[in-house]
Amino acid sequence: MYQKERVDKIMQILRENGYVSVKYLCGEVGYSKATVNRDLNFMEKQKMITRSYGAVEIIEKKDVELEFRYHKMKREKLKLCKAAAELVNDGDIIFVDSSSTTEFIAQYLIKKNDVTVITSNTAVVSYLSRFSNIKVICLGGEIMEPPSMLGGELCVKNAMEYKADKLFFSSHGINDDGEIGGGGGYSLLLNVMAKNSKEVIYLVDHTKINLESRHVIMTADNLDVIISDCDFNKNFREKFSKIKYIKIE
Repeated sequence: MYQKERVDKIMQILRENGYVSVKYLCGEVGYSKATVNRDLNFMEKQKMITRSYGAVEIIEKKDVELEFRYHKMKREKLKLCKAAAELVNDGDIIFVDSSSTTEFIAQYLIKKNDVTVITSNTAVVSYLSRFSNIKVICLGGEIMEPPSMLGGELCVKNAMEYKADKLFFSSHGINDDGEIGGGGGYSLLLNVMAKNSKEVIYLVDHTKINLESRHVIMTADNLDVIISDCDFNKNFREKFSKIKYIKIE
């Protein structure tokens, strides 16, 4: 099998599975670890994948650039973030992801006291750093999507060092089976933040509900709270009954 054929095979596996180990890839492709690692090094240089801690994720080009997604459903995003900020107590330590939705939470946090915000969003860092009552920690790493989304191995490694009371995040969408879809290079960081948080809070507007995605970054089993502007159907609520549902008007 030529390298191009192996690369195509690896990309197919990643599209189907999302985040996989190098060991798993070796078994599926049928080549040695040394050969697969050479292919992965090539793919990483071509910005096709991202590698972290013996595992691999696909980097998929977004349909809509990040800076334009800020303006999509902005009114709903503001309402979602206002409701999210109401869940933050003085003294809390929170993770905020780098999505275009949760970036708006920053403006609702400035009246809080002694809150620590840990984030991979440079825009949130820049905004909140002006307020002495908010401690801001930037997870660093590389720019995964301009202008403000950080990621990569260093970002993940830094996130592992912190524990938080709450994680606030959003994504491309969620389907009826509770599969939460997102872009490549994102799920490892998100899952680290979720694992290190006492509560996981998902913000999603009505345009992102019942959407299928090629890349599943998490499932609703990991969620404690969903904040949305619409009702989830009865079957979904029964399947994920432990989740607290907050509907905004």
